[in-house]
Amino acid sequence: MAREPRSGGEGENRGRGRGRDRDQNRNQPERDQGDELQDKLVTINRVAKVVKGGRRFSFAALVVVGDQKGRVGWGSGKAREVPEAIRKATERAKRGMVRVPMREGRTLHHDVIGEFGAGRVILRAAPAGTGIIAGGPMRAVFETLGMGDVVAKCTGTTNPHNMVKATFAALTRATSPRSVATRRGKKVSDLLGPRKDGAEVQEAANV
Repeated sequence: MAREPRSGGEGENRGRGRGRDRDQNRNQPERDQGDELQDKLVTINRVAKVVKGGRRFSFAALVVVGDQKGRVGWGSGKAREVPEAIRKATERAKRGMVRVPMREGRTLHHDVIGEFGAGRVILRAAPAGTGIIAGGPMRAVFETLGMGDVVAKCTGTTNPHNMVKATFAALTRATSPRSVATRRGKKVSDLLGPRKDGAEVQEAANV
């Protein structure tokens, strides 16, 4: 007597259940992290690939992500659909975040220049109340970073990708008095000089 073919079964159901659990566990940290981070779409571009049957269109997205507390990152993604391209760019931005030292939590400690390819930007510290004076791509970086007062100028290409990469090159070169003093084996007061009230020296030491 011939046996009937087995369709599915307990083992197959268990395998499907494990796959669902694995997918849920893999996606859970991204949802938790996304609740704390703010992402901004800098630019999206439609690109075409010429093949034998004609053209294949896809979309390339550039996204910056930050926690508005001194950490920021950028990423680019490419896909056939816009939402998928943005998702890829956001994931890459989260993986490559860097921390930027800020004075009083609002501006840079010193002026800095960043270059990448044909892009060249100048970032300058600003007094309280200045706001963000910068172009579109750089403004997105500062807003997600949480920097409230800064003056930025682009003196090279206005390509969004090169502008963002040059801005990150400048931010990674920014330092704080505390890190410089630690590297030289000195005190912060030795670098900044004595002050009557000592408020600014103490404030810089706490950064």
